[in-house]
Amino acid sequence: MKDYIQINLNNMLDELGEDRVRDILSAFSCPMNLDIENFLKIKAIEFAKQGIARTYLIFAPHNEKPVLVGYFTLAAKFFIISKDALSKSMRKKIIKFGQYDPDTERYIISAPLIGQLGKNYSNQYDKLITGDELLKIACDKVLAIQQQIGGKVVYLECEDKPKLIKFYEENGFFIFGKRELDHDETDKLEGKYLIQMLKILS
Repeated sequence: MKDYIQINLNNMLDELGEDRVRDILSAFSCPMNLDIENFLKIKAIEFAKQGIARTYLIFAPHNEKPVLVGYFTLAAKFFIISKDALSKSMRKKIIKFGQYDPDTERYIISAPLIGQLGKNYSNQYDKLITGDELLKIACDKVLAIQQQIGGKVVYLECEDKPKLIKFYEENGFFIFGKRELDHDETDKLEGKYLIQMLKILS
């Protein structure tokens, strides 16, 4: 993996100020998923200041200077998994990280959510990092956090698109459920629900 530079958006705000940071973020482009682009440009700073989520910017060297090639966002969440969605072997693993409710036959788990993950297609900067590399950086960050606070589970939600699901499955995630879109998501995302996927980190 290349020598990528990972910067917490909160630290960048402290060092450069909001106006300069907004100028840097304004160059981010992700035409394949406008929700990813709009989040970084419109919501990321407010979420950072309010403590709702932490955004990490990934820079790569290009023509002797660092350029923004991608980002990911982490948030503390909890999710619910039906017992029937898991194999017996997976149930034995999951119970270590969550709580089982015998009445509903569901597991309740608190874990980091990879809320956003995207590459910057501006100036073909997307070619400076692969999706696999960006996802690994995000998972490694989660693992580093969990080494301090406990846990080994990370999860995400994605649109029901075969290519997207295959990408996450090839990186160790598996499907455990679906979530209906919230009202403010229906005009930004396709379909009526998101596929929920998780991975046990090692």
